[in-house]
Amino acid sequence: MEKQFVAKLQIGDTVHSEFVVTEKTLLAFSQPNRAGEQYLRLQLADITGSIRAVAWERGPEMAELFSTGDVIRVRGDVVNYNGPQLTVYDIERVAEHEIKKHYFIKTSKRSIEEMLEELQWTCNQVTEPHLRRLLEAFFKDKEFLASYAGAPAARSVHHNYLGGLLEHSLEVAALCRHFAGFYPDLDLSLLLCGALLHDIGKIEEYEIKGLAIEQTTRGKLIGHIMIGQVMVAEKVKSIGSFPENLYIELAHMLLSHHGQKEWGSPEIPRTFNAYALFHADLVSARLNQFAQAAEKGVNAEGWTQWNTLLGRDIFIGTAE
Repeated sequence: MEKQFVAKLQIGDTVHSEFVVTEKTLLAFSQPNRAGEQYLRLQLADITGSIRAVAWERGPEMAELFSTGDVIRVRGDVVNYNGPQLTVYDIERVAEHEIKKHYFIKTSKRSIEEMLEELQWTCNQVTEPHLRRLLEAFFKDKEFLASYAGAPAARSVHHNYLGGLLEHSLEVAALCRHFAGFYPDLDLSLLLCGALLHDIGKIEEYEIKGLAIEQTTRGKLIGHIMIGQVMVAEKVKSIGSFPENLYIELAHMLLSHHGQKEWGSPEIPRTFNAYALFHADLVSARLNQFAQAAEKGVNAEGWTQWNTLLGRDIFIGTAE
């Protein structure tokens, strides 16, 4: 079934498609002949917009099938009622594993397949055998790889879309590769391993609910840095014969990659490699924030709106 997007729906269209429920209310009919009966009012949405919807018949029965935030498959017609409104005849809740999340939430502009190829290429550049085995332990796990490739890197700050974690991690790895080209004392294998694993805890820190990226309870209480460190520690233990000094430095890089304790780092960077990883992570995050701010448009003078997170507005136009 081909998706019918909200932005393209027109009055008179017959609809049989999937939408996320953003509002759900049962209301009493005002007509005397329907006293005691209720109809169902909904707000349905996808990544392109939202539309009002009403089920005049079987409202209470349909309302029991789903909750706000669920994705439902709707059959109905678009009518004119102070603008487009969807008259609903039938509703079916869509199972979680059937939901095509890119219909409802922003997705990386980069192809996932292309990024996975770059991920494999980056892993192949890690020549230290223990670090290579560690990466393989993660990325040869198909379930983990699918989660890693589809996860966002944040809820609102940077790379906050499906595929954002993979995109961000590859950017950090690319920056680390350049740093190592300037400073031969940096350990490229360690840097690349740190770049690909520094945010893996975000797989458990965030979840997709409807149109929103939400923090999980585990994410709120523990945070991705500690979650990721535990994940790495468990893999290292399962590998066996992993050099203690190598593990300690990698663990320090992961625990210090936010750079400052007031930014959420349990520790500040105290090694050459950790300091490089912190700055690669920061540059990737900040430039993505700038890029997303620019995408929201500019005024006649070429300036974006004030960005609270960046603490500035941004000049995009060309000065004469």
